[in-house]
Amino acid sequence: MTLYISDLDGTLLARDERIPAYSRDVINALIGRGLPFTFASARSFASARRATEGLRLNLPAVLYNGGLIYDFAKREALFYTLLQREEKEYLYYVLSSRGIYPMVYASLGGRERLAYAGYAESAGVKRYCLRRAGDDRLLAAPDRFALLEGDVFYFKCIGERARLESVWNDLKYDSRFVCIFHPETYSADYWLEIFPRAATKGNGVKFIRSYLGADRAVCFGDTSNDSDMFDVCEEKYAVMNADDWLKAKSTGVIGYCEEDGVAKWLQSHFS
Repeated sequence: MTLYISDLDGTLLARDERIPAYSRDVINALIGRGLPFTFASARSFASARRATEGLRLNLPAVLYNGGLIYDFAKREALFYTLLQREEKEYLYYVLSSRGIYPMVYASLGGRERLAYAGYAESAGVKRYCLRRAGDDRLLAAPDRFALLEGDVFYFKCIGERARLESVWNDLKYDSRFVCIFHPETYSADYWLEIFPRAATKGNGVKFIRSYLGADRAVCFGDTSNDSDMFDVCEEKYAVMNADDWLKAKSTGVIGYCEEDGVAKWLQSHFS
């Protein structure tokens, strides 16, 4: 069996953060014909579900860049990759000492929680939360103890480029973590995402392949957090709007995300 797996933002989704109707309808029709299709994203379950509304996904997906494997068919989390207590405390110290207060994703009491520093809320975090008004995972933590509570698996920092890039240049050499620094797709903010070294899209794809018994994988992506996924797939395709260096390591280049590149490739190649 060949598993087909796509990144979301900048690859499968359009700029309105939704899967276009054409892509949704084509992929749903192919899933109905037996296409083993899923996605790997930095998004949370709630955010990914909202962005892919109408897509009849029946396989596990990679969320939080590999921090969580979620089975959409069974509606349950299959696997978390967690930060250890001393690791999350260390990250908080390094970030807060530079005036950076992260958004912290955790599993707490069997539920997912997204905490942010209510005592030091940045403009970027305010914009992020405003776009997610009504999300019952959100918590304005009153102090660092509440911010770091629970089984933490993902840190997200939002802000201006210079400050985040400075701390990224230090943390990216720490063997305990994966640190991804990049511009946010839909605004002028920059993101610094930090998660355990084992939590990658590549490891997420390997988990799903083993879970499903797939012997091959074909993936689609556009930027840095798709690189390790490309490394573990037999075929990998960059959309036309992808970073040039990712195109260079791809099997081929397909159409733009805004022009249903992934769906059109699947329509032409899956039988």
